Amino acid sequence: MNTNPVEISPAQIAETIQLLRDAGRQECILLWLGRREQGIQRIVDVYKPIQEADKDYFVIPRQGMAVLMERLRTQGLYVVSQVHTHPGRAFHSHADDKWAIVRHTGALSIVLPFFAESTTVEHFLQEAAVFQLDSRNRWNEVASENVPDQLRVTP
Repeated sequence: MNTNPVEISPAQIAETIQLLRDAGRQECILLWLGRREQGIQRIVDVYKPIQEADKDYFVIPRQGMAVLMERLRTQGLYVVSQVHTHPGRAFHSHADDKWAIVRHTGALSIVLPFFAESTTVEHFLQEAAVFQLDSRNRWNEVASENVPDQLRVTP
């Protein structure tokens, strides 16, 4: 799949990890909002939407979606990728496939294991399971050796 890579800063990765950890021992979803710039999808905001969550699920209610849409409209952004946690190993569940917020071809859905408790900025790409949406609306795991081609942590 030929898509524009996602670029995010180490500070934004650190913010992502902190927000996920702040959720405690329950799932949490974050949205990476950004803009396309010169063939790159550049993250400009790590956004935690209004959500309801427990140890093994999350949902963004209607109010949360309305607030998100207003933010996107007023700031000229779009949802580039979504990031969420699982209580155990990182994988894309049937519910993750069905309820993903980001739905454009090439979008990334990133799952961190064990509520991101041991995730660090330095090891984020190694711990994350990265999935990409294809043109048939299917989430496919990105092979670990190909993750840096799709997701780049840059200063």
